[in-house]
Amino acid sequence: MKLSIATKFNLVVLTIFTLGFVAAGFIAHQLLAESARQETLQNARLLMESAKAVRTYTSKQIVPLLETQLKYEFHPQSVPSYSAVENFNYVMKAFPDFSYKEATLNPTNLRDRATDWEADIVSKLRSDTNLQEYFGERDTPTGRYLYLARPLQIKDAACLACHSTPDAAPKTMLDKYGANNGFGWTLNEVVGAQVISVPMSVPLERADAIFKTFMLSLLGVFGFVFISLNIMMHFFVTRRLRRLAHVADQVSMGKFDVDELSDEGGDEISRLAQSFGRMRTSLTSALKMLGE
Repeated sequence: MKLSIATKFNLVVLTIFTLGFVAAGFIAHQLLAESARQETLQNARLLMESAKAVRTYTSKQIVPLLETQLKYEFHPQSVPSYSAVENFNYVMKAFPDFSYKEATLNPTNLRDRATDWEADIVSKLRSDTNLQEYFGERDTPTGRYLYLARPLQIKDAACLACHSTPDAAPKTMLDKYGANNGFGWTLNEVVGAQVISVPMSVPLERADAIFKTFMLSLLGVFGFVFISLNIMMHFFVTRRLRRLAHVADQVSMGKFDVDELSDEGGDEISRLAQSFGRMRTSLTSALKMLGE
């Protein structure tokens, strides 16, 4: 099957565009997905710093105020981890898909006990004490979540007053939580992890919308360029070559009275028309000499 120049040209352009379209789509999708991930991670870090601020505020300003009262009645609100979790519970009223937990392997308050996947994170942080931040992604029934974890390490010896042995712990705390959990901790030990979970659905949906818009725009630009190239191809190449082929056919059949080819311009087709015009003139002269 013989293909015209225009057809061959379009096939080449379509092949190049298809490869470019696929490559651009792959790169754009990867960049947008990474951007969504970084946006989610930044939100998680902001929430983590907020929890850290609540812990610091509680330990430095609330505990000293309740020091005397705690001798007679234990108030969990004086525990930095409790305050941080309770504060985040108020945040969750506006953002129910977010979560914060001080996941601990052996907690005093059983609501802080680490689940299986949280225990794996704690084990990771315990095995590498230099690791100050750990993050990843996990699939849940409600969608994909990014989690950010930081180690809960016993750096203040004062914490051991409540967590070394039941005998050393305040009686008011034992009355509330019992003597079976939250003990045996040691200085500098990583006993748990602060774990923030943030949904990736919104950033990913935004990234998908941008991706679709980008790809449709790219497709529209290609369509415009493709049509423009075909119009230019027709006026500057195909139409002129067809005219040249038609005149050549007429001359080959002895019809020398066919209209002259336009040889205006300095491009290759114009020079070809000039050469063909000279050839036709020479051929006409040669035939006249033979006729004489």
